Amino acid sequence: MKHREAEVPRLTVIGTGYLGATHAICMAAFGFEVLGVDVDQHKIGRLASGEVPFFEPGLPELLTKALDSGRLRFTTSYVEAADFGDVHFLCVGTPQLPGSDAADLTYVDSAVRSLAPLLRRRALIVGKSTVPVGTARRLTGLVHDLAPAGDDVELAWNPEFLREGFAVDDTMRPDRLVFGVASDWADERLRAAFKPVLDLGTPVIRTDLATAELVKVAANSFLATKISYINAMAEVCEAVGADIKDLADSLALDERIGGKFLRPGLGFGGGCLPKDIRAFAHRAEEIGVGQAVSFLRQVDEINRRRRARTVDLVREALGGDLTGRRIAVWGAAFKPNSDDIRDAPALDVARTLHGLGGDVRVYDPAALDNARRAFPELRYGDSAFDVASDADVVVLLTEWSDFREVRPEALAEVVRHKRMVDGRHALDAARWRSAGWEYRALGRS
Repeated sequence: MKHREAEVPRLTVIGTGYLGATHAICMAAFGFEVLGVDVDQHKIGRLASGEVPFFEPGLPELLTKALDSGRLRFTTSYVEAADFGDVHFLCVGTPQLPGSDAADLTYVDSAVRSLAPLLRRRALIVGKSTVPVGTARRLTGLVHDLAPAGDDVELAWNPEFLREGFAVDDTMRPDRLVFGVASDWADERLRAAFKPVLDLGTPVIRTDLATAELVKVAANSFLATKISYINAMAEVCEAVGADIKDLADSLALDERIGGKFLRPGLGFGGGCLPKDIRAFAHRAEEIGVGQAVSFLRQVDEINRRRRARTVDLVREALGGDLTGRRIAVWGAAFKPNSDDIRDAPALDVARTLHGLGGDVRVYDPAALDNARRAFPELRYGDSAFDVASDADVVVLLTEWSDFREVRPEALAEVVRHKRMVDGRHALDAARWRSAGWEYRALGRS
């Protein structure tokens, strides 16, 4: 065992969804021997054949290189994983529990219960999944009870901070690493597993397990709060006839505030921010400090209201009645450079417009297949201009660069009426208005 600890560790990545697949591929690209593990044979088969089962720029090319090098393999066997790995990364999902705001830890617990009984030598299990604080301590006890190697198996926590669309860069050149560890040995193993990243000068925060768990949810809660704050100001601007874009631009020039995540509009969605802030508030209430983060409930409510207000803008643009009116929806993914439609504001708005009688057609550069499967009741098109043909209003709901680059003069040639509802403040309002378009956006007169 000692000779293995002195060598470059072999890594397993348990869970090959968005986080796990990205982590496994990037670690192999760094030169590590990596084994990806998942119970989903179909997913494993696609990855092993060189297919990334989701949209992420740069990742397919890295997968091909990693497979060709022989450093990356995939399996459904926990027996193989336990025998192979020195450091085991837990990258399984923690979705919102049905009927509750709490996180569903079924997949995390299942992964640990499948792996731990097979660990007969010293090893490190590293959680990367976003979990309620206290999970790592509970899992540590579970691992020690189940693993034949007992206390020789340690558990650490290393939260991820991936941005969809930028996941490769965030994995290979992160702005920081957080190591939640209980011993110097665990810290040394993590440093060995991240040596190429550390060699770039990446800052490391070594801390305890509970703090490492909290870092991710605290970061997401802060970002969600900043987004909802500027959208709350948009509501005020709408009430008094002020302009939210000018207000946001003014705030962004204050170095204490900054402009990131200060873009007004439709609000946040996806598989992280909404469920993470709800789970954080739920967990805080469980441990008796619910009042400390009670503001997160309001953050969530502000975010939900922006979807309803966007529908109102479309209804106002159409004179109050959507029945039979052709509505072009630009965007389905929750953000650009992604095919993720989990809690996507764009599709929520599209479905509402459809339910109100609108003839809705949707286009997205990457998320159409996922949208069709999830919402077959909607109609879809092949391009931004295709869905805008004879449209009474165009509604921009995901800020893809494709949509930003559309010339208002060219679009005017295919629509029935020149009406644009910009749900993301992605377009130049003056340019569109000078081209004869009726332009509307949240928080702008």
